[in-house]
Amino acid sequence: MKVTVVGAGAVGASCAEYIAIKDFASEVVIVDIKEGFAEGKAMDLMQCASLNGFDTKITGSTSDYSKTAGSDVAVITSGIPRKPGMTREELIGINAGIVKDVCSNILKHSPDAIIIVVSNPMDTMAYLAHKVTGLSRNRVIGMGGALDSARFKYRLAEALECPQSDVDGMVIGGHSDVGMVPLIEKAARNSVKVSEFLSTERMQEVVEATKVGGATLTGLLGTSAWYAPGAAVSALVQAIAQDSQKMFPCSALLDGEYGLSDISIGVPCVLGKNGIERIVEVSLSDAESSKLAESAEGVRKTNGLLDSVLA
Repeated sequence: MKVTVVGAGAVGASCAEYIAIKDFASEVVIVDIKEGFAEGKAMDLMQCASLNGFDTKITGSTSDYSKTAGSDVAVITSGIPRKPGMTREELIGINAGIVKDVCSNILKHSPDAIIIVVSNPMDTMAYLAHKVTGLSRNRVIGMGGALDSARFKYRLAEALECPQSDVDGMVIGGHSDVGMVPLIEKAARNSVKVSEFLSTERMQEVVEATKVGGATLTGLLGTSAWYAPGAAVSALVQAIAQDSQKMFPCSALLDGEYGLSDISIGVPCVLGKNGIERIVEVSLSDAESSKLAESAEGVRKTNGLLDSVLA
């Protein structure tokens, strides 16, 4: 499998690193607009190969998309990062133009590629990718739900004082501080609902800490996080490469599922060689359904800002 990662910043480099270390891809190409930046990141990563025991070939390219030809998966991380105090939605003006151009360049050289969108605001950027490419909905995937769910599990394990491997939990809805919907009622420790271990107040604290997970890190780091986003992307790409049929919450274009249409938003998706193999409709409580509907309204509001880009 050949994978392209567009954007050689911290998130893009982490994506390439984790994909290479897992050693399921034959080649990773990193593309960036900054002269020599992608080439330097690729060289640095390749010098890890003998130390970390991987055979994946990593190359870099300054804006030359011909080197990405024949990619099976393309990951779009490019765009300006979120700064302290900045919402994901505020990024839309600049990042929409970038994502539109990247999609065009990718598909020019890899018409069969599956696209994974990381750029923020992620749900709106995934929706934009659908609109400007016309690809079938299985071939455009927004990464956010996989990352948010990982952060949810981290907070659950923290509250339960147990290993993260003990916990299971999922976040659906929009990839934003107010839009995400951690399914705390369904979260479990080894199949036992967390409500058996935690008070209602403590569970709500977990939910709120999850929802501001990205903002918390931005405040601490001065920029967006990169390790967990890179790991989330690599997990999605691996599921596609190995046709594993694993389920992740991803931003998918809905057509009636959960009562929603013409919107990309986080829902459980089974991933395999064709990208999104199927969307899973889980039973939601009235409260969960209401929160998902509210989240969808927020995403639609942001999508409305795309009019000038899509014109």
